[in-house]
Amino acid sequence: MKKTLLSAAVALTLSANAVHAADLLFSPGEDARFNWDSYNALKSTNLSGETISVFGPWMGDEKANFDRVIAYFEEATGADVDYAGSDSFEQQIVIDAQAGSAPNVAIFPQPGLAADMAAKGFLTPLDDVVKAGVVKDYAAGQSWVDLATFKDAQGKQDMFGIFYRADLKSLVWYSPENFEDAGYEVPETMEELKALTQEIVDDGGTPWCIGLGSGAATGWPATDWVEDMMLRTQPAAVYDQWVKNEIKFDDPRVVEAIEEFGWFARNDDYVDGGAGAVASTDFRDSPKGMFQSPPKCYLHRQASFIPAFFPEDVELGLDADFFYFPAYESKGLGEPVLGAGTLVSITNDSKGARAFIDFLRSPIAHEVWMAQKGFISAHLGANPELYSSEAAKKQGSILRDATTFRFDASDLMPGKIGAGSFWTGMVDYTGGKDAQTVAQDIQKTWDALK
Repeated sequence: MKKTLLSAAVALTLSANAVHAADLLFSPGEDARFNWDSYNALKSTNLSGETISVFGPWMGDEKANFDRVIAYFEEATGADVDYAGSDSFEQQIVIDAQAGSAPNVAIFPQPGLAADMAAKGFLTPLDDVVKAGVVKDYAAGQSWVDLATFKDAQGKQDMFGIFYRADLKSLVWYSPENFEDAGYEVPETMEELKALTQEIVDDGGTPWCIGLGSGAATGWPATDWVEDMMLRTQPAAVYDQWVKNEIKFDDPRVVEAIEEFGWFARNDDYVDGGAGAVASTDFRDSPKGMFQSPPKCYLHRQASFIPAFFPEDVELGLDADFFYFPAYESKGLGEPVLGAGTLVSITNDSKGARAFIDFLRSPIAHEVWMAQKGFISAHLGANPELYSSEAAKKQGSILRDATTFRFDASDLMPGKIGAGSFWTGMVDYTGGKDAQTVAQDIQKTWDALK
């Protein structure tokens, strides 16, 4: 049965829990803020009677939000889209592909798995029209193409998906009230951020809260720091070589990035509790020091999800805000952004599958979810005024202004590295071990995989 359309205007003010796609009708064209031209263009594709199966990781509220996006595609094309979400997506999609029962479209939370499946012949390459569209319509467009380009079963490089939803990691959180009271300005370059760090110390304060604790995953927040520093000290091509082990972990350029993290984390004056507390402080607890009186710290670098661990009475936009983790002005590497994203690929080719991919790279597919919650878009044609919060709008602006976007390196590396020796190595480093020695130890683990 075809889903009815949710009023996106209502979705601006109601949460995903409060409304359902079947509850409200919304006529396309009613709200001029939406890109209805991209919706109307869908009508030229008649898919009446065709069912498109889509499988991904989104469940609960995320599934409800995505279903509301899908409803517009169904209404315009006459297709029925059957989306199923699972918390075992990564395992199930491989099983389904091997059994010859893959869905038409799969939504990968990490490109590494998609690359593995492309190499085994389970993904359908996209045509040059899609590639050209991504380069033209997406901020840092070539970066998104590069991240979706893998080797097929014959070793040929091709584009195997489009990124639809993005997450940001290159953010620094702070309390506007604390900044105002102390007379601090938000830094716009890495040089200014380092100067501010020292200024806070000179004023008798502690600049940073940093915590690497995360149970069995302890150490991962430091890998994000190092990845951000790689993008700020080296060209993106070097970052890509590092991810693929084409340059070694103990290469001087990688060691430099580790030591850049150490400039902040290994200075007792710069970190709440001193350098010795970094590894033992849980990442979920580390930002809370910003909101104490007097503040135990002024700055905290973490991804867009961290407000979920702020004290309950902290209001985002008032008590807490964020700014872009800045790049070095002196290095001329633009404004790189580290993050993550969901890759949408064809796993069972059909006319409907290709039309659905085209839909997901159209402005309207982004705007409908933007108007709800939990969605950041790099699409230049999507109206940023439709974001459901100022925080989301600001994060979207950072993404749109990025000159380079790169996926979290540790998520792209082999599990024994990215979720193993890299994590533990960063704990050793913050504990005082030499960066060169740490990097050599990580490389030994990588070499042993061969």
